[in-house]
Amino acid sequence: MSAALRPVPRPGVLDIEAYVPGKSAAPAGVKLHKLSSNETPLGPSPAAVAAVREGAAALELYPDGTAAALRRAIAGKYGLDPERIVCGAGSDELLSLLSYAYLGPGEEGLYSQYGFLVYRIAILAAGGTPVVAPEQDHTADVDAILAAVSPRTRIVYLANPNNPTGTYLPFDEVRRLHAGLPGNVLLVLDAAYAEYVRRNDYAAGLELVAESENVVMTRTFSKAYGLAALRIGWMVGPPAVVDAVNRIRGPFNVSAAAIAAGAAAMADDGHIAAAVAHNEAWLPKVTQALTDLGLPVTPSVGNFVLIHFPDAPGRSAAEADAFLTARGLILRRVGAYGLPNALRMTIGSAEANEAVIAALTEFVKERAHA
Repeated sequence: MSAALRPVPRPGVLDIEAYVPGKSAAPAGVKLHKLSSNETPLGPSPAAVAAVREGAAALELYPDGTAAALRRAIAGKYGLDPERIVCGAGSDELLSLLSYAYLGPGEEGLYSQYGFLVYRIAILAAGGTPVVAPEQDHTADVDAILAAVSPRTRIVYLANPNNPTGTYLPFDEVRRLHAGLPGNVLLVLDAAYAEYVRRNDYAAGLELVAESENVVMTRTFSKAYGLAALRIGWMVGPPAVVDAVNRIRGPFNVSAAAIAAGAAAMADDGHIAAAVAHNEAWLPKVTQALTDLGLPVTPSVGNFVLIHFPDAPGRSAAEADAFLTARGLILRRVGAYGLPNALRMTIGSAEANEAVIAALTEFVKERAHA
């Protein structure tokens, strides 16, 4: 009997394509405008920064393993029971923990065609099988998701709004999706961009979580709250799901700095309102300007837009990306999502937004006369 010469990962691990973050560097000599990671241009709340500085004198101490202060702050903001909240190192960790808790070999995790890449990674890492439901117009399709459900389905991930498309499902469609799922299938509503949505028919999912035994909502402090460097996420769910996740998460998975900063940021309503107002002002301006250039933009309710380029030599997304990068304008390539002819642009500062519009105007005009 022959033995392997080195440890071999279990089946499925080597099928994972590692997540590649957006670029964050510009060529030497040009000013960098990083618009590749959907970070807020307003930065963090000053109260959150002060909380981190205050805690810097006690770095030798372990954090509270239950993140009680942060859970209380979240619960107070949204009128929730803190016992039904779990905090994590970004919502990414919680999305993975949910797969670890509810998926195993031979079981399926389901997500939509252009859903967040972390879903596939989490499903495979847990030993499960990813199943992808097609979308309509870059938007999740409830009927397609329900048609993909099988007796092996254990978890359905729905990003609402979705990254990288910026599209969303009205809440009556989310309810219809939930109503069509078997009771033993966990519906995970990933509402990372919920703060930015200004649509009367949208809801992040708190009511559905409150009245269901198989729905979880995840949120993040990385986007509108400007705390991406600290990696803070949270989820709210039924007691049985919360119990399962708490049994497998690390005992100190959220740092003391993250707990303090998150609690302070949650209380700073003015700062979050300013971040949302900035996005609300610039999202339609950027969308209209790019559309006027003949570049289709998927309608977005997030803090980013998906810009489509022709599949033609000299005018492609890859060439536009190189043109922008040379000018210090860093957007996100989304070929890994099956969108090779598109770039995702974060709504940045006024200066950054105007610079992208000006650069793409130059790019389009040059190619039109080539």
